[in-house]
Amino acid sequence: MTISTAVFTAPAAPLQGTAHLAGWLGADRTTAVTALVDPAVIDRPITRQVLAQVRQAGLEPTVLTIGPRGDLAAITTLAAELDPGALLIAVGGGSTMDLAKLAVLTRDWPEVRRWLAAPQRSGMVMLPARLGSSVRVLAVPTTLGTGSELAPVACYPYEDAKRIVNGNCLRPVASIHDAAATETLPVGLVADGVLEALFRAVSPYAGDPIARPAPDAAVEDLARRLVDAGYEVARDRAAGGPVNPGLRLRIAALSSESQIGHTNIGRYVHAVKAWPIANELSSTLGLVKMRAVAAIWPVLWRRALAGDHRVGEAARITRLWQVVRERAPWLGTDPADGLEQLMHDWQVPRVVPATPADLEVATARAMRAWGAGLPMLGGLKADEVRAVLTEATVPAPTETSAAPAADQ
Repeated sequence: MTISTAVFTAPAAPLQGTAHLAGWLGADRTTAVTALVDPAVIDRPITRQVLAQVRQAGLEPTVLTIGPRGDLAAITTLAAELDPGALLIAVGGGSTMDLAKLAVLTRDWPEVRRWLAAPQRSGMVMLPARLGSSVRVLAVPTTLGTGSELAPVACYPYEDAKRIVNGNCLRPVASIHDAAATETLPVGLVADGVLEALFRAVSPYAGDPIARPAPDAAVEDLARRLVDAGYEVARDRAAGGPVNPGLRLRIAALSSESQIGHTNIGRYVHAVKAWPIANELSSTLGLVKMRAVAAIWPVLWRRALAGDHRVGEAARITRLWQVVRERAPWLGTDPADGLEQLMHDWQVPRVVPATPADLEVATARAMRAWGAGLPMLGGLKADEVRAVLTEATVPAPTETSAAPAADQ
């Protein structure tokens, strides 16, 4: 068993609003800025505010937009376009921030490209500590839930799948939370974001057999606040109105909190089984990952509650669900059933159609990238992964074929 033993150092808290950017750039002594902007927000107020602040600091930004895929070719091309030492401001969702982080890291450490391109079967790339504790990216997230602006991870498409890269060197040097960044985000994606943050916060806790008082207390406190936020979004949605700016900012802060690492000190690093299985299901079907997570998560909890310690610890799931029901006592006492009820209350879709051929492809991908001797699936065999996927999906017409993964 591999235990996370790194000393925890909290990253810098996000700046609260773009109005602080010019001052930060001055204090940082930034001499050159490139802005990488998601085309969906290139003409939005948040982008104009960011660029205006850069100019207020006496700098003229180079503005680039991202393409449809942040794959190795895109990473390499962007790395070559960046001036040495320039700060890259990433304005966009998780894919934009991940591309920015990997490109700047590749610019600063050219050997990173070789590691990203390695023809390994594992879906995880681990970066060495010698690459440092941050990357010269300032992240401005325009979606909720990924927490990439504080995360020491990044994902990128590789061939027909998606890999995750892990290392403290991937934490952005700074970030900004601004309500203007998410003002046009559909309420359904706000609900998805809360669920994603909740999943990230509680899954290592539920999969770790060992009680760890301080991190466990931090998880339980964060879970309470996320459940409150999720139901506030549901009430705003039921009333037919948008999610208010203050709540969106609070969700951004909670999502970031789920990424900073204090909740996972000492935990088994491969305690979460739903993520790798969901990653391959979403890649196979071309789904956004939260559709696959929402389908698979209750299935694995059910199996853990029945005694399968490889996918979760029944006692810890039960304790966690007691914490959730402190904030939402109307939810059922059974954690798996209650989790499905919570998703229903939040109107998070979890019906995933798949053909038998899709399930075979997803199973093979999961075993290759995460199982069959690799530790991420905890010894689950192919027929067990296939059974999980079968239970998590509904039959689709057989003429439906597997599609390439959607960019996220």
